Amino acid sequence: MSTISRDEVARVAALARIELRPDELDRLAGELDVIVESIAKVSQVATPDVPATSHPLPMSNVFRADEPQPALPVDDVLAAAPEAEDGRFAVPQILGEE
Repeated sequence: MSTISRDEVARVAALARIELRPDELDRLAGELDVIVESIAKVSQVATPDVPATSHPLPMSNVFRADEPQPALPVDDVLAAAPEAEDGRFAVPQILGEE
């Protein structure tokens, strides 16, 4: 049983200002029908005693604790830079400002 008609697809496409050819309207109506049927099947299975899940396996935070650490010495950091000036990274000027 078709729940999404070709006319409904055409109406929604017009509201979204999307131009569709007749063959695209027919194809999308069929694809949307499959989606609606799939949602109906899931709705039948999803009863109140089945908890909602977003992931099949439990997830845990894998980040380390955010604890203050001493900063690296400026000379060590700038040693790896392609160019440095006055204790800072030197980068090409891009905005034409002085």
